[in-house]
Amino acid sequence: MKLTFACGRYDRTEALRTGDVLVDGIELNYVPIDAPREIFDRMVKNREFDLSELSSSEFISMKGRCDCPFVALPIFPSRVFRHGFIFVNKRAGIRSPKDLEGKRIGLPLYTQTAAIWIRGYLAHQYGVDLSTVTWVQGAVEKPGSHGSPQPPPLLKPARIEINESGYSLSDLLARGEIDALIGSRQPETLEHADVGRLFPNYRDIEREFYKQTRIFPIMHLVAIRRDVYEQNPWIAGNLYSGFVRAKKWALDRMHFSASTCYMLPWQFYDVEEIDEIFGGDPWPYGIEKNRPTLSALVQYMVEQDFISRAIAIEDLFVPLPVPLLDGAGA
Repeated sequence: MKLTFACGRYDRTEALRTGDVLVDGIELNYVPIDAPREIFDRMVKNREFDLSELSSSEFISMKGRCDCPFVALPIFPSRVFRHGFIFVNKRAGIRSPKDLEGKRIGLPLYTQTAAIWIRGYLAHQYGVDLSTVTWVQGAVEKPGSHGSPQPPPLLKPARIEINESGYSLSDLLARGEIDALIGSRQPETLEHADVGRLFPNYRDIEREFYKQTRIFPIMHLVAIRRDVYEQNPWIAGNLYSGFVRAKKWALDRMHFSASTCYMLPWQFYDVEEIDEIFGGDPWPYGIEKNRPTLSALVQYMVEQDFISRAIAIEDLFVPLPVPLLDGAGA
């Protein structure tokens, strides 16, 4: 069966793109697109692909409205710790997270998964009153909007302004016209004298955060068009197995010590640290090993008025055979 799959070029999916790992019974046409927003817009608006990576928050929002044209696999191509993605103008008097209260904070989309995670951190870890913040929405690297999404309606309005200044959010941060910036990418003006991170030691903070919570924030999952899945439910298990084997291929390559496969001078030191902290697999698939992360995301989405009530984690994903979920990498 031929299926099209749109996804970024990640090490954990590379073997599916190159054909080093094949999916049983499926000829997978891997469409590499490095801009996630483009994938999401094309998938949600036009159903252009049979399956794709998709924003976790957009999928959960659609599930919460009982109006979801997709089903999901517990495969997570993109996950990023986000404490290092809170940027401030140094002249705004922001010395601690609580200083963000009452400020103007830029973000690509209020509904972006990265922004949901960061607001969750600020509220739960640092007691920030998010209701006092004015959110300025727009593209980080250029004037105008971040893609052309169809954001889910919020259950309660938030204080959101659309950036119509003619400047990018990155420039507005350097100019001091917004006080801070959160989201999924660092601003081009990060080297500007007046721009810096709220948490310069973010790696230490993120490591400790994971040790305490077992939360490694999930950005994207893999979604299948509902009509494709319902006509061929067998594809879910075969695809899941293929993704697990592709990830193992990448992990084995990363551990190969005869040469480095990435331009990281201390790659093997980093690998040893990953093995110690994450038990050998920093990118688990399936539900159980990701339950703390998924539960936190759903909780944040309830608190931030995306969905009216918590959704059971098992209800987010299609059922898979137990032997698959118990297998390597699950």
